[in-house]
Amino acid sequence: MAVNVPRQEEPRRRRRRTPEVAEREIIAAAEALLRERPFRELTVDEVMRRTELSRPSFYVYFRDRHHLVLRVAEHIGGELFTMADRWFEGDGDGPALARAATEGIVAVFAEHGPVLRALADAAADDPDVDQVYGRLVKSFVDVTARHIDKEIAAGRILPLDPQETAEALVWMNERYLTLSLGREPTTDRAVVAETLHTIWSRVLYGRG
Repeated sequence: MAVNVPRQEEPRRRRRRTPEVAEREIIAAAEALLRERPFRELTVDEVMRRTELSRPSFYVYFRDRHHLVLRVAEHIGGELFTMADRWFEGDGDGPALARAATEGIVAVFAEHGPVLRALADAAADDPDVDQVYGRLVKSFVDVTARHIDKEIAAGRILPLDPQETAEALVWMNERYLTLSLGREPTTDRAVVAETLHTIWSRVLYGRG
């Protein structure tokens, strides 16, 4: 009488991918986790369980979870700067360019709001995250200040303190966007964009 011997399953073979793809996969897994839980609950084990990579491969790309958060912030920050460049690098009517930039930034926050809120919340308790998040915001402050200074020199904005004005406007953006789009229920993104555009255009260009 023949006996059927259960065939052992072959171990699952991990799909080969380029370093860039592997790094993006880990970053995407971290973003997904930060949508669901606070930073303090983000662990290397939990992140890697959401990928098709082995746990040791995490350390090929990142030193630790704080380095991972830095890359998450850089990834989202790159999207935000792409939208902001509509104003920073644009040529034409200042308020119209500022509106286009604001609408783009609001769209990015609408997509990544919970992640950015998790980073902002973590910054209040974790010095390493605070440094990463603060550096992201400061980069926006500095480039905004330089652009305001250029607009003043071109006669499109009345004289004011570029650095302090940029500091106030950018941090206002950060708080308002985080509170409006970082958790449910979110504020209608069209309302958020119109509110921010009105404030920026009246402060800088004297019109709504």
